[in-house]
Amino acid sequence: MAKTLLFVCIGNACRSQIAEGFARALGGNSVKAFSAGSRPAGFVALKAIEVMAEKGIDISGQSSKGLSDLPNQEFDAIVTMGCGDACPSLPAKHRLDWQIPDPIGKPIEFFREVRDQIEAEVKSLITSLS
Repeated sequence: MAKTLLFVCIGNACRSQIAEGFARALGGNSVKAFSAGSRPAGFVALKAIEVMAEKGIDISGQSSKGLSDLPNQEFDAIVTMGCGDACPSLPAKHRLDWQIPDPIGKPIEFFREVRDQIEAEVKSLITSLS
């Protein structure tokens, strides 16, 4: 059965979107990935789409969504992106908090650094759950 992963940040515009994209691409059929924001921005950042395209992953079809848009279920893992108490408690078997800086408003190079950090974390997470 596929592991369910939820990535949460405040706006669901960048970090959690990138993590969802990597989880889908790297996890294949063994992972079902979701992302959401505690206060969704309503868009996916263009620079996030751009830096993921550089890795051959298309997240342009993903959308910014809120926690209320998620399926009502227990997740195998919930990962917050360092947003601390802005991310509410949801049912999960495992909880992780990755201290990932928010790249919104920063140069494309910073987006690439954040993307690469998230990629390494997602790879490690998928390995640990399998």
